[in-house]
Amino acid sequence: MTQTLTQLENRGEFVRRHIGASPEQQQHMLKTVGAASLEDLTRHIVPDDIQLDIPPAVGEGATEQDALAELKIIAGLNQQFTSYIGQGYAPTILPPVILRNLLENPGWYTAYTPYQPEISQGRLEALLNFQQVTIDLTGLELASASLLDEATAAAEAMAMAKRVSKKKNANRFFIADDVHPQTLDVIRTRAEYFGFELIIDSAEKALDYDDVFGVLLQQTGTGGQIHDYRELLAQLHQRQVITSVAADIMALVLLEAPGKQGADIVFGSAQRFGVPMGYGGPHAAFFACRDAYKRAMPGRLIGVSIDAAGNRALRLALQTREQHIRREKANSNICTSQVLLANIAGMYAVYHGPEGLKRIAGRIHRLTDILAKALTDAGLRLRNTTWFDTLTIEVQDKAAVLARAKAARINLRTDLPGAVAVTLSETTQRECLENLYAVLTGQEALWDIDALDAQVAASSESIPAALRREGEILKHPNFRRYHSETDMMRYLHSLARKDLALDQAMIPLGSCTMKLNAAAEMIPITWPEFGNMHPFCPPEQAQGYHVMIEQLSRWLVLLTGYDAMCMQPNSGAQGEYAGLVTIRRYQESKGEGHRTICLIPQSAHGTNPASANMAGMEVVVVACDEDGNIDLADLRAKAEQHSENLSCVMITYPSTHGVYEEGVREVCDIIHEFGGQVYLDGANMNAQVGVTTPGFIGADVSHLNLHKTFSIPHGGGGPGMGPIGVKKHLAPFVPGHTIVTSELLTSQGAVSAAPFGSASILPISWMYIRMMGAQGLRQASQVAILNANYIAARLKSAYDVLYTGRNGYVAHECILDIRPLKAKFGITEMDIAKRLIDYGFHAPTMSFPVGGTLMVEPTESESQTELDRFIDAMLGIRTEMERVGSGEWTAEDNPLVNAPHIQTELAAEWSHPYSREVAVFPTQATRDNKYWPTVKRLDDVYGDRHLQCSCAPMSDYE
Repeated sequence: MTQTLTQLENRGEFVRRHIGASPEQQQHMLKTVGAASLEDLTRHIVPDDIQLDIPPAVGEGATEQDALAELKIIAGLNQQFTSYIGQGYAPTILPPVILRNLLENPGWYTAYTPYQPEISQGRLEALLNFQQVTIDLTGLELASASLLDEATAAAEAMAMAKRVSKKKNANRFFIADDVHPQTLDVIRTRAEYFGFELIIDSAEKALDYDDVFGVLLQQTGTGGQIHDYRELLAQLHQRQVITSVAADIMALVLLEAPGKQGADIVFGSAQRFGVPMGYGGPHAAFFACRDAYKRAMPGRLIGVSIDAAGNRALRLALQTREQHIRREKANSNICTSQVLLANIAGMYAVYHGPEGLKRIAGRIHRLTDILAKALTDAGLRLRNTTWFDTLTIEVQDKAAVLARAKAARINLRTDLPGAVAVTLSETTQRECLENLYAVLTGQEALWDIDALDAQVAASSESIPAALRREGEILKHPNFRRYHSETDMMRYLHSLARKDLALDQAMIPLGSCTMKLNAAAEMIPITWPEFGNMHPFCPPEQAQGYHVMIEQLSRWLVLLTGYDAMCMQPNSGAQGEYAGLVTIRRYQESKGEGHRTICLIPQSAHGTNPASANMAGMEVVVVACDEDGNIDLADLRAKAEQHSENLSCVMITYPSTHGVYEEGVREVCDIIHEFGGQVYLDGANMNAQVGVTTPGFIGADVSHLNLHKTFSIPHGGGGPGMGPIGVKKHLAPFVPGHTIVTSELLTSQGAVSAAPFGSASILPISWMYIRMMGAQGLRQASQVAILNANYIAARLKSAYDVLYTGRNGYVAHECILDIRPLKAKFGITEMDIAKRLIDYGFHAPTMSFPVGGTLMVEPTESESQTELDRFIDAMLGIRTEMERVGSGEWTAEDNPLVNAPHIQTELAAEWSHPYSREVAVFPTQATRDNKYWPTVKRLDDVYGDRHLQCSCAPMSDYE
């Protein structure tokens, strides 16, 4: 049959590339699950009253080439001025060896959060490097594996200060008035719903106020002044006030560590360690505290432990998913961090080493000294008498200065009355100083840079002697070994080789959608048009970003059934918090600020109650019935009981139990009947897109995990993006920004530092939607549902599927109940998870949302071949259980309880009742392509009892 031109052009080719199963494989799987077609399967599973007849009209899909060309035109609308705005953001130089071998390497960016440490030793070592950099530069004993950005880290520091404070009746938090304004913006939002009173005044007045539980200072103020806070910190310590200091990571290379000066908590942005500005993110925040406060610290912590063989091994420690255990009593609602960016920043320090960092920081400071000398010689007055890289310059005719700056394609900081500020960076060149001099003075630079250099080198006091760093930094061998590109390339490869990521195998995690992150989607994030933009540049320079964000917002509005989208939250947990804050602002506008009750089902993600607590709500738990559905009678009873104070309900759809609940519309109706709002958690949107929408179901607000449903990669535990969709009545109350004004933003307080969160990764989701198109997105959801049901159908004879919906089907994920097998054979879900490593797989989600279970989510990106490989592994493990049950292997010595097995075991004496081959080559697939873990099962108890969260001591290398 002759094909038409349209068929030959194959405009929908990307959909076929993204969806793993071929049409023939889909037909085979449909027959296995008992459905005639994808549409037939959808009708059998999704409740009739919420099904869409046609998918939302986001247009037809485009080819990879056409989508990239279209986005390139949009990116070209951005104007790349040279940025000296500073304010916590600076241009950087990302070493190409890190760009190519880490940022652009799927072995790094498609990895999952290292909850399974045996297959995550590479990224765990990279994060330990980041923690060591933080410890060395801050002078404190303990550092986290990153937070979301500097401003949210400040808010976390405030909350932590309250948790650890001995002044339990104190409710006031003091902030120095030269903290970055975006930081203050985010703190104001957080403090309002914690009920804290903020005091903002000059730092020297911090001692004038009573009932203060915490103080926030900035080591290098927003205008550039370097502060000596040693005496103030000591006096605050005597008063039992918890002190937090915001610091610049590059300045810390030269300045005395705030921890050494007496600070309890030190934080800041690691952006200028090689991470592009990207119009505001993603950027890893560093966070450190005293060892005494370790159990109150937010976020993740990498710790050193031992494995089952007694060998050193790394793991997540203490805070690991603690919000799932403590729920509304959790330290924080953070479920992700900025791992990929923390790894880049850590590797920047590894590659440059201590001497390289000193050279970079020293050069930035010297250039600033030279510029300061030239400007003061020209008669201009500086407002700061000390500095690292930032000068605030008083100007007589500000309009003329800004006109010259615009003509020279230069951005200055302009929000300071009667002055402008400039911040230099590692990208600043000699000629840049001449250009800045001409802009600021209106005169040609006739001075000799080398002559000025000699003068300031001999006489500069811009960093006071008492505040200069003494002693070595980064003494550990990792920071002194890998300074050639060859060595660095091999180091990065050696770490990636220790890990299991999507480039090697399916990651079948329930509730954490690990789908394809297509290469074409990733390409635009390294375009300079997107990477080089300062988040506070004039809006007219960022038209490309605004066009892209507006288009993506419009598509997401259609796909969610909402009326507006807020693109600011830079993680899923931030999205939850932003959605609840939006609800509270709306209710307060109606005089209903007393509505603080949040109903949450027993099955909810742990971040839900943690987020509700952060929004100043009281959590009331709603029961689930024996089928895992929300108990509608209990919901109605509690909604009626709390009707006067009911704020909202938080539900997940499909449910966390992996089922399309039939009564979801009734849930929405009950809550609305009693005056509340419906928050629908977007974690499981991968089973909704194109099939139904939260707005159509009846919800008022949802966050979307763009790092799940819309193809932004997990990056080993971040970055994420969690924008919120809202109905019309909530739109005026979503987070906005105090610095940047735009039609895309409200004037409400912010929840993240940058106006559009981690804007530089939004092109990934833009590309995904543009290439998939309406029909492709619907098909992706349907195939995700098909794949989950295929796994459930193939495994149900060997494992109990805990929950199903009508007709015995699951949604896009299924829960396998291991409890009966544990009772029969003594094998746990942990044993299965670790044995899967020997088979070459990451484990499903363990013991969530039900203890003693495994939750499997295959996504639409996996082919039947890979699904069958996973099914064969699970069936193989089930057979191994039978061999334990028959007595062939003992309960204490079998391949399940000894898993995973590592290469060095094969060369040692072998005393097990099973063969080496059974241990490491349980299938033909493992013989053909073997993944080797480098450590055995971790000893978590040892790790928590002997907490060590820095690189190995020097004695280990001697």
